[in-house]
Amino acid sequence: QVQLVESGGGLVQPGGSLRLSCAASGSGFSINGMGWYRQAPGKQRELVATITRASNTNYADSVKGRFSISRDNAKNTVYLQMNSLKPEDTAVYYCNAYVIRIMTFQAYDAWGQGTQVTVSS
Repeated sequence: QVQLVESGGGLVQPGGSLRLSCAASGSGFSINGMGWYRQAPGKQRELVATITRASNTNYADSVKGRFSISRDNAKNTVYLQMNSLKPEDTAVYYCNAYVIRIMTFQAYDAWGQGTQVTVSS
């Protein structure tokens, strides 16, 4: 089973920056798309950004121009650089990966445990 471990969350002032990382560990798998989602208190989980294995990216309108997603396929790691942070970016951020088991070609979505990002003065 693939495990996703996020890091890099924390408290930051409005206008500040944070960089989230998510590393996948395990054996016998391949990862296609990866992405970041977030969930604020009382709200549904929403897409923040996704990236394909070929590094094609997609962003929510609310973060375009401020956030940047990237990945290192050799390390099975995805990053989210967040700049010009706003209080409304406060949420738990979750890493997602579309995993394929090499032996069976079975595919599934894997999720990290989440990391808290709080933007406040």
